[in-house]
Amino acid sequence: MVRYSFLAPLEGLFEKEAPVLASAKTIQLLVMRQTHDYTIFRTEETRELNIATLPRSATDPEAVLKVVFLASKQKAPENRMYARLFKTYAEALGVELDPEVKACRLKDHLCRKCPRCVLFGAVVTEGGRGQDRWNIKHRVEYSSAYSIEPYEEISELITFNAVDPATQSTGQALGATENVRPLAHFPTVITLRSVTEEELIWFMKTLMATKSYGAETRVKGDVVNSIVGVAAGYEEIITSLEYNLEMAARDWAGDPVAATAEILGKYRGYAAFPDEVRVLTPKQLRELVEGVRSLKPDKEFIERLRDNALHFAEKAAKYAGGESGGKGGRRRGR
Repeated sequence: MVRYSFLAPLEGLFEKEAPVLASAKTIQLLVMRQTHDYTIFRTEETRELNIATLPRSATDPEAVLKVVFLASKQKAPENRMYARLFKTYAEALGVELDPEVKACRLKDHLCRKCPRCVLFGAVVTEGGRGQDRWNIKHRVEYSSAYSIEPYEEISELITFNAVDPATQSTGQALGATENVRPLAHFPTVITLRSVTEEELIWFMKTLMATKSYGAETRVKGDVVNSIVGVAAGYEEIITSLEYNLEMAARDWAGDPVAATAEILGKYRGYAAFPDEVRVLTPKQLRELVEGVRSLKPDKEFIERLRDNALHFAEKAAKYAGGESGGKGGRRRGR
């Protein structure tokens, strides 16, 4: 039996605690990321947006340019928010945390025994003789997302300048940045493997809470994440690229949840083990999302997250022949 009733459609696909060796139990969250401000998705200093040439849709092979929201640029803010929310709630509820857990941070000082490290992964980058060097492989996977709208429809060049405090004049423009306009859509698939009930709930709450993405988030970059579909089983059944092309072929804007359920029903038929695939109905999805949103984490919930990570660290250190999960050199995320 699942501990939370709104997780009933996924019963049997959770672990009691984080395993050292991951199983095939897989949960895919299909998310529609919508920009609510001018946003910059780039990796180079050229100030150009990341773009890719792709078919317009699953039914239209015409090549078009689409903006790319790289997987690493999705993971980074959610990675940090996951840890930030845990520490904030632990402090507020009086949950005792190991000093190393409190000090854990990206990217070179990961403790390898907190909920963030256990789900997102951690790697030892330095270490001396006699220090344990076991690493944690991630159990959450991201892939690059692509805009449904063509690049030409959602990109805008914005100039910026400085104001002279004495004359209040702007003078010559200092430069320009290429931005994604508000209300651009990036359908994406996030895959979680071998997670506990609390890990899924905390990750979904993290998705709901994270709002700042891309470059220059101090003045722009608001993005709203809507969970519009869930598929689960013993394998991944759909990729972000497939999801993008399928959504682009549909009139999805009025009801993205129904469109996503239709797509997942189609891809269920392509699975290696279709009988094991569960696709949540719109009603089940609504109950799941509302259940997660309305759940108020108590001390017991946070302690289960904490203890799950500590038990994993103890088991991993034992498997690796180390003494404990807290020793070692400098660490970074994986």
